[in-house]
Amino acid sequence: MNEIYDFYNNGAEIGRLERGLGIVEFHRTKEILSRYINGGKVIYDIGGGIGMYAAWLAKLGNEVHLIELAENAVEYAKANMMQDCHFIAEMGNALEVNRPNESADVVLLMGPLYHLRDRGDRLQAFSEARRVLKKSGLMVAAGISKFGSMTWALSVYGEKNDFIDDPVFFNMILGEMTTGDHIRPTEYPKFVAESYFTTSEEMKTEIAEVSFSVEKAVAVEGCIWFTPHLAEKWEDEASRERLLEIVRITESEPEMMGMSPHFLVVARK
Repeated sequence: MNEIYDFYNNGAEIGRLERGLGIVEFHRTKEILSRYINGGKVIYDIGGGIGMYAAWLAKLGNEVHLIELAENAVEYAKANMMQDCHFIAEMGNALEVNRPNESADVVLLMGPLYHLRDRGDRLQAFSEARRVLKKSGLMVAAGISKFGSMTWALSVYGEKNDFIDDPVFFNMILGEMTTGDHIRPTEYPKFVAESYFTTSEEMKTEIAEVSFSVEKAVAVEGCIWFTPHLAEKWEDEASRERLLEIVRITESEPEMMGMSPHFLVVARK
């Protein structure tokens, strides 16, 4: 947990959703959430980092509680994310949420599940989300594909780098693909901290195990992330809309889900 805490406490989330593929992730996640959330909801954004989604949801007229493990992320949210909105920001843990039973309309778990390698801990996080949700309340949980590092490395293999030829990197992705465990090598200190990468089907099974009604899984970036010159195409409005249409059409296709770096699972209490 020290490695995970330090990773986020040292500012890993600052600017991440405002550059590179993070821009697509942020746009698509908001697009998907907008299908379920407008205004007037009590929302617990558990593991919400520096408050990018919390601020956006607060501006829509929701009562948002950002509950985040890393102290510096909470302080950043308070200092930088509330210029034109307000939300509650405090330290907390997805395994023991400091909120009353049946007090939230929506619970977002779009961060902590990445780092709960123990299945029992993941079930505990889902159970806590269910506890604090009102009847028929909405939970949206995010996962990282166990094939994400592998597909990214293949997309740049021989062009930008040859990570796949490095035994250290190759052993890392073998672990991710076979067990889901991402163990950051000491040779790559800037990689994401110790994590658990998964599949949408595995996450749906775990969520159902704690008596949620699973509605669907949705790919976030989908298959467009490896588009050559993605940043340039994203800046062009017409090209961006065509890319988004491709993602929307394929977002729930099981055959495409593993290609997406992130996915969301939507469930009801």
